[in-house]
Amino acid sequence: MENYQNLIDKAYELILVYGPKVVLAILVLIIGLWIINRFTRVLRKMMQGRNVTVSLIGFVTSLANIGFKTLLLISVAGMIGIQTTSFIAILGAAGLAIGLALQGTLANFAGGVMILAFKPYKVGDVIQAQGHLGVVKEIHIFVTVLLSPESKTIIIPNGAISNGDITNFTTEGKIRVDLTFGISYDSSIKEAKNVLMKVLKDHPKVLEEPAPFIGVSGLGDSSVNLAVRPYAVPTDYWAVYFDIYENGKIALDEAGITIPFPQVDVHMDK
Repeated sequence: MENYQNLIDKAYELILVYGPKVVLAILVLIIGLWIINRFTRVLRKMMQGRNVTVSLIGFVTSLANIGFKTLLLISVAGMIGIQTTSFIAILGAAGLAIGLALQGTLANFAGGVMILAFKPYKVGDVIQAQGHLGVVKEIHIFVTVLLSPESKTIIIPNGAISNGDITNFTTEGKIRVDLTFGISYDSSIKEAKNVLMKVLKDHPKVLEEPAPFIGVSGLGDSSVNLAVRPYAVPTDYWAVYFDIYENGKIALDEAGITIPFPQVDVHMDK
């Protein structure tokens, strides 16, 4: 009977010592979970309002939710009296080890977050990055997938893209097509310009604004070089490039304007 009374006394003592702490910890846990859930909902709505990619919204909100809940549980455990110092040290060491092992992957992840958040390009844009030119086919959290003009699939890590130069040909909605035609010195520059300008204006994919430009770009060894500068929608670049060269050659031939080619005159002395 005495032992039974001692157990009751010890239990009562434990309740007096740890009861308020447990109750307070439970209250903190409930209130903390409510705040975290509300914060993640607000964060999700803010990202949706800024038209952030759906995949990035889900990833960021899940990461924030798990991170804050982990911190909350550690705090609650400390309030009850559980020693969390060693646990935090283990988590820190594990995080450092994982970070060192996955530093390349983490750099690509950070680059993907920056790309999806600030949108230097989007799916369908024509860009040049890391020495590659192509249409953006897919944007993932770790890599960006391009489709080259040769129909090659190019996969570039987002870390490299975000830390390098990006040329976006689609942002302005137009791109200049740089062409050069050489005519002989005997041909009329004015007539050649009129012929080529008609070729540009007759092409359905050459934009009227900005207006196309033709001018003398240089005097070569055997030709007068004309710079032909039409504008086109970025996706029509190659169609305009190849068509204008072909149609321009045909039009110059029909007008009797000579396009010279390298040749050597040899004189024989008797």
